[in-house]
Amino acid sequence: MKKTFLYILIAVSFSACEKKTDWPLETQQSNLIVVDGIITGELKTQSLKLSFPVTELNASPVPVTGAAILISNEDSVFHLTEQPEGSGVYKSIVPFQAREGKNYSLLIFYGDQVLSAKSAMVPGSLFSFLVYSKNEETGLYRISWVASSFSTGNPALWEVLLDWSNVPGYQQSDPASCKARLLFYTLPTLDVSQIFAPAVEEVSFPAGTTINETRYSLTPEHAEFIREVLLETQWTGGIFNSIPANVPTNLSSGGAGFFAVCGVYTISQTVPQKK
Repeated sequence: MKKTFLYILIAVSFSACEKKTDWPLETQQSNLIVVDGIITGELKTQSLKLSFPVTELNASPVPVTGAAILISNEDSVFHLTEQPEGSGVYKSIVPFQAREGKNYSLLIFYGDQVLSAKSAMVPGSLFSFLVYSKNEETGLYRISWVASSFSTGNPALWEVLLDWSNVPGYQQSDPASCKARLLFYTLPTLDVSQIFAPAVEEVSFPAGTTINETRYSLTPEHAEFIREVLLETQWTGGIFNSIPANVPTNLSSGGAGFFAVCGVYTISQTVPQKK
């Protein structure tokens, strides 16, 4: 009994000695450019986004404006311009589509910096549409399965777009509040941090919702980049954390992020409404 009391006294003493300390963090202005963008096998206006790294948690990235971007393969060159000005978003002047068997090069000119990257495309492939289920208490639906999280030979990024802004009862709501974008991943590795990752917010949606599911085929290098990003973000904070580390990139010195070329396949479906 005396030992128990002693342990409690020690614990209280240590907790009583706690006090808040603000550590001044020294940050240096970085000329690192973060590249975020995927060009695909779809015939469309392709785009990339450039920004500077943030130095504070949840800070909004500052766009890189005034850059010039070229994307080329063995027989074509495509120019990208900033649209709109000041956004850091660069779009191709003419629509084009990535093709299987071609090697794509990226060149970014910003001030006296020149960044480069290379990538190729893995063709898109057919897939089974996701599974959703109904909560009988609320009458709303949720995504219950999209794809296997592990595959040694077919890594993929899955984008699910939900839109119920035109469903009766929601038409007067803010359209942005009636849309959701969800990302899922099939990777050639299986990490403990992934298995015991923190819970994520579940999105509920009504009957009549339009679902667009797109599968992006990944190269091994792109899959490894995504895995490292997830280890540093979505999969951290669980039971098993990994040691923080720099995320790999296919950009040359002075660049971060990833330049990717993906084959895609999209399936659309509307959640049926009972009459």
